[in-house]
Amino acid sequence: MSTVIYPSPIFGPVHSRRLGVSLGINLLPADGKHCSFDCIYCECGYNKDHRPHRRLPSREEVREALEARLQDMQTNGPTPDVFTFAGNGEPTAHPQFAAIMDDTLELRDRYFPHVKVSVLSNATFIHRPDVFAALCKVDNNILKLDTVDAAYIRRVDRPTGSYEVDRIVEGMKAFQGRLIIQTMFLKGTTDEGVEVDNTSDAYVLPWLKAVKEIGPRQVMIYTIDRETPDQSLQKATHEELDRIVALLRAEGLQASASY
Repeated sequence: MSTVIYPSPIFGPVHSRRLGVSLGINLLPADGKHCSFDCIYCECGYNKDHRPHRRLPSREEVREALEARLQDMQTNGPTPDVFTFAGNGEPTAHPQFAAIMDDTLELRDRYFPHVKVSVLSNATFIHRPDVFAALCKVDNNILKLDTVDAAYIRRVDRPTGSYEVDRIVEGMKAFQGRLIIQTMFLKGTTDEGVEVDNTSDAYVLPWLKAVKEIGPRQVMIYTIDRETPDQSLQKATHEELDRIVALLRAEGLQASASY
């Protein structure tokens, strides 16, 4: 089983299916995974198999590495479309996330003022005032909501701490539309032989109701693109994703699918 562990604190640029030419900002250690989810579909593998030994990069290390990379890109290219906080786990778990975001926005404005700043988050820390305020400053506040079914979340997303989906939904509503919801749709079975499939109406319709109540400015749905830790998972089909996009658009929501 192959896994993707990203360099830290800066990696890429890489081509993102959803965001374009993306310069990655990884606030987690470069030698392992640090996440408040342990998703069975995560390209970085299971938490237990990739425990990091290095410390988190400091605010100063992130700023210095980012500025050096931006200076190089300004001289030698390529021109990025977006700076994306992602990498080996949950970026908002970093205790200096808010301060690092301020530094990033300052450097963005200095070197590439047209570039968007995105955060890929599982939303587990949006209840923290500093994280909430920082996410309100970014161009693309992209928060995960794979379902509103608690059993599915325990089976597939596997939160490592307390996770109440109703609380997460309420936290998303507090952004008052200043967010993008990102949802992974998949099928198949877990390595324990349990069937998983969130493409049916039993999962899609309650999720759609919650998404409509949250009122995001956009919904991004996608499916498996790389090898997953659980080997029996399957991609959602084009037809299944297109059907879900159509349901979202029928409710007046801007939506797109990545296949």
